[in-house]
Parts: sequence; structure tokens; C-alpha cells
Amino acid sequence: MDEKVRDVLELRRTAKEVKRHVVIMRVLGLLVIILVAILSIAYAISYFYDKYGSFTVRIDKYDMVKQGLTLSENPEWDRTQSVLNADIVYDMTNISGEDLPDNIDMVNGSHNGDSYIAYTFYLINSGDDTISYEGEMTLENVTNKLDEAIRIAVYINGEKTVYGKTKSSGGGIEGDCDKEFDTSNIVMTTKHEGFKPKAKDKFTVVVWLEGNDPDCTDELIGGTLKLGMDFSIVETT
Repeated sequence: MDEKVRDVLELRRTAKEVKRHVVIMRVLGLLVIILVAILSIAYAISYFYDKYGSFTVRIDKYDMVKQGLTLSENPEWDRTQSVLNADIVYDMTNISGEDLPDNIDMVNGSHNGDSYIAYTFYLINSGDDTISYEGEMTLENVTNKLDEAIRIAVYINGEKTVYGKTKSSGGGIEGDCDKEFDTSNIVMTTKHEGFKPKAKDKFTVVVWLEGNDPDCTDELIGGTLKLGMDFSIVETT
């Protein structure tokens, strides 16, 4: 083969290899960008829920794996879960607790209104042992003193209790509440002894800004609130 022809063929082959290399690098670069974007979105969602999410329910993973304690948004559960997140309500305005639906405890999962958070879930003993568990609801993130006028209704197997912060004047419990918050950051605690295998406890949590509270002022505008509820086994029989 003529030496000049061979040089031309090699040059063409080299040009194709360079072009192929450029295409591969562009594709790899695009894949990296997409992967970073996916990870960034996942992190942002996780961070947002952790910092500003309305309500998160958790159980100790050890209790779930070893003892079969699990969470579900439905009584007919089909998989074990250790964390549940309620949907967020944006721009929640004040209402009266008397305006809440009468059947608010009868819908599973998230069933928010325009100005309240409502979430129903089930704690289930899917294991083989009878256990005793404790639950604690905490205020995990509060801004603009939003907790001064917040009301939290907790239904446990249909029994309703309304919680609110002690009057800012120090005068005790608010008139529309059944109980005060346990502490400045603990809303309430609960305990169930003798929780048998296959037993289910139904919880409904409703959160609203009480318009009749004297502390419900314009100073609360823009405030955020995040609640968490943690369950753990304290005894096994």
C-alpha cells in the first residue's frame, strides 16, 4: 500500500477514535450531572422533611426487626415500615377547633384540610411476643413562637385529647384544651402494656392554629412547626 494512502487511513481512523472518545466523555459527563441532580433532590427532600416536615412518626429499627413492631397508614398492612411522613400544609391560616370535620378520625393516611394537618396511622405488633411500648410526641422545630397558639389533637383508638401550650400569661391550661404540653418541647406521652401479637393501635394526629387563642397574632406569620412521634418497646413477655 502506498505510504501516503496508509497515512491518510491512519489519520481518518485516529479522527474517528477522537470523535468517539469525545462522545463517550460527553455521555459520561451528562450521566454524572444527572446523578448529582438526583442525589441533590433526594437530599433536599430529606432535609426539608427533617427540618420543616409537618409530622414524622418513627419506631426503633431494632424493635421493628427483632420484635415485629411496625407502622402503617392502613390496618391491612403489607410491609414493615419504621418511618412515616405526613404531607405538609403550606400557608396554614388560623381556624377554630370547632370547625374541624366530625369524621376526621375516620380517614387513613394524610387527609389535610386547607388550614389543618390530619394524619392517621397504625402501630402494629406483627411479631410473636406480647410487648409493652411507649410513645412520645415532641416539638422538633418551631419558629416565630408558633407553638404559642398551636393545638394538637391526638386520637388513640378513637379517644380524643387536645393538647396546647400553657397560657403565655402563666395562667394554666387553655380553655379549649384537655391537657397542657408535658414540657416546653414534649407534647405528650403514651404507653400500652400487654400489646399482643397482631394487635393494632390506631392514632390520628390533628394540628391547627387556634384563632381564638389570644397569642394568635400577626407575629406568628411565617412561622414553621415540625412534630415527631417516636415509639419504642420497653418490655417483652
